[in-house]
Amino acid sequence: MIAVVHHPDYVTEAPARSTYRWGKNGAIRDLLRGEGERIAWHEPAPMPRAWLEAVHDPDYVAQVLSAQVPREKERRTGFPITPLVARRAAVVPGGTYLAALLALDHGFAANTAGGSHHALADTGAGYCVFNDLAIAAHRLVEEGRVERVAIVDCDVHQGDGTAALCAGHPQIATYSIHAAKNFPARKAQSTLDVPLADGVGDDEYLVTLDRTLAGFLDAHRPDLILYQGGVDPFAGDRLGRLSLSENGLVRRERLVARLASARALPLACTVGGGYGDEVVAIAARHVRVIVTLSELLARRPVAAAEQNRGVGVVAG
Repeated sequence: MIAVVHHPDYVTEAPARSTYRWGKNGAIRDLLRGEGERIAWHEPAPMPRAWLEAVHDPDYVAQVLSAQVPREKERRTGFPITPLVARRAAVVPGGTYLAALLALDHGFAANTAGGSHHALADTGAGYCVFNDLAIAAHRLVEEGRVERVAIVDCDVHQGDGTAALCAGHPQIATYSIHAAKNFPARKAQSTLDVPLADGVGDDEYLVTLDRTLAGFLDAHRPDLILYQGGVDPFAGDRLGRLSLSENGLVRRERLVARLASARALPLACTVGGGYGDEVVAIAARHVRVIVTLSELLARRPVAAAEQNRGVGVVAG
């Protein structure tokens, strides 16, 4: 079975003046429901405020949770922060944290949202409100769940917020392979950045990923991977500048899974980017990420995690 974390608040009404496709998370949920009994559904709790504030500026956290974010920060984020968006923003990091706990138990788990790698300490950016990857990583190491965490970001855009929020932390290492000329214009410094030229296709991408990620994992020896599996390196993506095929994305997941499996590393997957008007097609790419990784990484059926963690299983 595949441990999948989902919360009803992931699927919310689109706020006004938003170009983000809010239906994507619901389409991911619906396609995963089609997998039937292969999926074990888990519902997360919102991330406690103290853990949001451990990574983000408390004033910004207060602005988001009260849905009183200044207009200039909303513009940078890409949409207004309504009460519904604020509620979603608080629960997504809880989902990534829960996926990490499940991955530690079972080898693999996926959050049907998250990967909000552009959010910075005091503002959202690039459709990201709170940085669930950085928040989960900090909480995991501070609680002693793991000694070291690697955040591996394969989105077409650099994980600038994650890099900035984890910079200098001795127990968190960040890796980002991305289109060099894509958003953001001003890059942060990850532990390892792998910038790619426009138009890079399957073979060059996979050779580069294999070489650089293997070395990164061997150098930093993490106990867990938090994976940002954005599908926007796809050649037809509206906001991408790379040229991976559908099969190239599948090969990417198999490569990431092989590198993790060879090192006995559990992996928790988040959604990340995928943009365009064909929402169901984009959601299908995200689902293939989850299913492909699970086939190579899930160690055993989910059965006892709820008792161990005190988490309920829900039907989507």
